Amino acid sequence: MQQNELAAAHAVPPAQNKATQRRALLSAMFLMSMSAVGPGFITQTATFTVKLGAAFAFAILISILIDFVVQANIWRIVAVTRMRAPAVANAAIPGSGYVLAVLVIIGGLFFNIGNIGGAGLGFNAMIDLDPKIGGAIGALAAIGIFLSRRAGIAMDRVVIVAAFVKLALIVYAAIASGPPVAEAFRQTFLPDTIDFATITTIVGGTVGGYITYAGAHRLLDKGTVGVENIGAINRAAFSGIAITGVLRYILFLAILGVVASGVVIDLSGQAANPAGQAFHAASGNIGFRLFGAVFLASAMTSIIGAAYTSVSFLTAFKPDMTERQRNLATVGFIAFSLVCYMLMTTPPAAMLVFVGGLNGLVLPIGFSIFMYAAWARPDLMGGYHYPRWLLALGVLTCALTWYMGYKSAGNIFSLLFA
Repeated sequence: MQQNELAAAHAVPPAQNKATQRRALLSAMFLMSMSAVGPGFITQTATFTVKLGAAFAFAILISILIDFVVQANIWRIVAVTRMRAPAVANAAIPGSGYVLAVLVIIGGLFFNIGNIGGAGLGFNAMIDLDPKIGGAIGALAAIGIFLSRRAGIAMDRVVIVAAFVKLALIVYAAIASGPPVAEAFRQTFLPDTIDFATITTIVGGTVGGYITYAGAHRLLDKGTVGVENIGAINRAAFSGIAITGVLRYILFLAILGVVASGVVIDLSGQAANPAGQAFHAASGNIGFRLFGAVFLASAMTSIIGAAYTSVSFLTAFKPDMTERQRNLATVGFIAFSLVCYMLMTTPPAAMLVFVGGLNGLVLPIGFSIFMYAAWARPDLMGGYHYPRWLLALGVLTCALTWYMGYKSAGNIFSLLFA
């Protein structure tokens, strides 16, 4: 990146009033947290709770800790440099931004196909609608949001409302299932079983790929950047991670209560829907309808988040894209995802678990580039002194994500060539 481009990136933006800043932070916080607890995570949680029981709580704890380090670093670097992730990558290691953009866009596409399938499963559970038709309705609704004149505001409102709906329904399911809370708490810290392949898939599905950058890019688009906003940005990142952690843990408890009661949940069939079975076992037909509402809310926020963030990486190839152009590209991205979904025969639940593992490969690549930028390229941050403790945690976490990515690669190849 040329010096004049860096100077432009570090130009002082217009001051934001507190209300504007608060809306920007809420938008980034909920977009990140709801993308991280989408239909993929719900499906993965049900699948792995059946396999591991209360020991799965440890995997959730590790995923939250990794989330904390990854998001704290990514949000800070994007905010201080005032550049999108591919621009940061290209400035740190020439050409790497294009590689990162391609990986994130491809991963986001696969995730969005699964998210549209999640909307189809949600409609099917709620009103017995054919999943293909339900998926199309969900995708078209998301397209309508990005075609509106106030697409940004509409997106923020849908994500926030869906978040509260999801939280209320999951809390109800957790209470109804009566989980063994004491045992879950014990195994959160002292698990009977540690399964690294499971942790890899969960991390990939909750902070891998596009999810890593969703909140950071939303902050950038809202103009809440710069060293002067670091304190507020940190609080928003930590709050988003806290929301994510609470949702994950309550969902886990809801399913654990069913598993601990002795109900057998089928994972073998091509059309297996482990989360739906768990909700049905907890509250009967009403529970299954509630599952549909939870899954639909999760799918809609994830369709929006995946499409918005993936398209934001197109700026690696066309830096001068206007907001209107990005919205139209997002519409095209969702439409293409829908066409792929309509043509594919892979069950959405199976795809959602698979894509979590795929995104586990994308995470270490992008995070390594960002850690290199924080360590070796202080010029990108306009003289800002990056906290050494955060850098150290980032490097350790980065090494861990590479190990988990290696484990994830084995799982993906076994799925592809089984």
